[in-house]
Amino acid sequence: MNPARRTTQAATTALVLATAGALLSTAAPAASAATTCTSPVYKRQFFANTAFSGTPKRTDCDAAIDSNWGAKAPATGLPKDNFGVRWTVTRDFGSGGPFTFTAAAQDGIRVYLDGKIKVNVWKNVTSTAKKTVNLTIPSGKHTLRIDYASWTGNANVNFAYTPRTSASVDKVKPLAPTGADINFLPQTTHPVGIVSWAPNKEMDLAGYRVYRRIEGSSSWTEAGTTTGLRFTTNQRSTGDDYYYEVRAYDRAGNESAGSADQGPVPTYDMTPPTRPVVTAEGVEAANNLSWAASEGAKTYRVFRQAEDEHLFTEIAETTATSYSDTSARYGNPYEYKVVAADAAGNTAASAVVSSTRSITPPLNVTATTPSWGVVITWTEPPGSSTAGYSVYRSRTSPVVPDSDTLVDCRDRKVSTDAAGNTIRRCTDYDADRGVAHHYVLNRVNTEGRRSVESSEITATRPGDEKAPPPVTNLTADPLEYGVELDWDDSTATDLDHYEVWEYRSGYSPDFLDEVPAGTSEFVVGPEAANGEEKTYFVVPADIWGNYAQPTGSYWDSPVTSVTVTELDLRPTTLPEDTAPCSVLTYTALGYAGGMYIECADSVATEAAGINVYRWDRATSTYVRVTDIPLAPTATSYTDRTMPAGTTVYYLLSVVAPDGSETFSNVDSSVSLPSGA
Repeated sequence: MNPARRTTQAATTALVLATAGALLSTAAPAASAATTCTSPVYKRQFFANTAFSGTPKRTDCDAAIDSNWGAKAPATGLPKDNFGVRWTVTRDFGSGGPFTFTAAAQDGIRVYLDGKIKVNVWKNVTSTAKKTVNLTIPSGKHTLRIDYASWTGNANVNFAYTPRTSASVDKVKPLAPTGADINFLPQTTHPVGIVSWAPNKEMDLAGYRVYRRIEGSSSWTEAGTTTGLRFTTNQRSTGDDYYYEVRAYDRAGNESAGSADQGPVPTYDMTPPTRPVVTAEGVEAANNLSWAASEGAKTYRVFRQAEDEHLFTEIAETTATSYSDTSARYGNPYEYKVVAADAAGNTAASAVVSSTRSITPPLNVTATTPSWGVVITWTEPPGSSTAGYSVYRSRTSPVVPDSDTLVDCRDRKVSTDAAGNTIRRCTDYDADRGVAHHYVLNRVNTEGRRSVESSEITATRPGDEKAPPPVTNLTADPLEYGVELDWDDSTATDLDHYEVWEYRSGYSPDFLDEVPAGTSEFVVGPEAANGEEKTYFVVPADIWGNYAQPTGSYWDSPVTSVTVTELDLRPTTLPEDTAPCSVLTYTALGYAGGMYIECADSVATEAAGINVYRWDRATSTYVRVTDIPLAPTATSYTDRTMPAGTTVYYLLSVVAPDGSETFSNVDSSVSLPSGA
């Protein structure tokens, strides 16, 4: 038989801490003849029946309800079957809140809270029965009673109660700490206070937050957290008096109201004012300084250092938040700093700023980037007498104005905005595309004084400065009326068109025509098929105007060329050119052979007429195309029987009165294919 579990002082204390949380320190005394158990330790009573009647066979203290007696009696003098055990405890639940009761027993268990049953598993079972109940316990002290009955067989029992600490469930604030007090420690610089308080009774306590406020203020600021019961003050030495209060917080994040205020804790004023943040502007009359008021400052001292000086010199003391230095030399750079001082003599110096007396620079400088350049606009300073402006550009920042960065500022315009301000504009057409450029401006007044530079702006023209890659697979096929060029579509995503050029040895390339993007073929013509060797270039151009360009006989970027020998459709025989006439041919309306006739004056009075001949390649002969001779005074002729899509060669004959003929020079005429 297993005896009833014995609970030592140390074990009882450890179990109480495990039950109530690490922030509690309640200890339970060992059981005695007149058994008294200190909360939260249970008083346990053993009965030799399951009705809990008569005098208990044994009474002791139990830190936790967790026993397994098996099939044996729970204690000497008790039967192994049909016995009962009762645990009772009255404890302070603090602010109360949501709890979980967990019970497990073989055989029966009943749990009472303030006499009201909360768990009822009361029957003889052959295995352990379990039950969990969630409930809300009110604040303050409450009594728990747990009755256990073992009828037959094995006996075991377990019960625990724990707070529910989820933030979504627990909305109950802890009780405010009590017993708050403060003690002072002497220090050489400022007093230090130690705030202390009594332990909180919350079972789910997480710790304490200490707050402070300045005397006369209602705004509290967190000074620190602790899981102990004391806190040493660490406030800044500002000359203010501070009050403290303590608030408890639980594991769900709920925070209690504050304890009674403790204090005041005085401090000496050893905190300087906030550091002034100074801005400087050089105008024609002075260097103007300004700053926001520093917290705690009573006066401000202004210091200046010239470019050729090694020390700062105080030039003014003021209670204002601005100062104009009219004694600074015009055009000379100066450095300034402002020192804020409070009534206790604490000081704080600003950062050093620079300024130079100058005329007001251009204002509100902006830049836009249309495709053709960078358009810069600015506002002319009001009341100014401006002689001119200069604009400077650089790829690096900051811009250093010099002759190398001066912009050829064109398209200058002047306008007035709705507020009556004068707006000026110029366009920089020379900035490279796709590159970030930085700009500054300065102004020259009518007295020749030049301003400092304006604020710097950055602008990037859209696009790039790189020509598209050369075309690929360029071919040339000779035709009877010209040359057909063909190539692969360019891979450039910003392609605009192609340019077609013709090159003849010893000459610069000649531009022929443009071909729109999306088209990758071009016919050079109409052009006489006379067997010449020709070289052609196809050059892609993008929407930004980038393309390879000829420089003499060379190109400034790689290009693609193709060389072809034209078809040779010239006559194989040429009559002797003895006629007093010459022929100059052309293509009329793209399909008819037209020609101009120029003859000596004698033809009009001495010849019988003029005949027109066309070379016939099929018969290798000249075929007359005029049924009857033209009048000897004729100056032109159109051959409407000229075949389409080929090169035709013509000559004239002057018919004498006796019918004999003399022949002119030969000239070609080119016709396009039908429908071209």
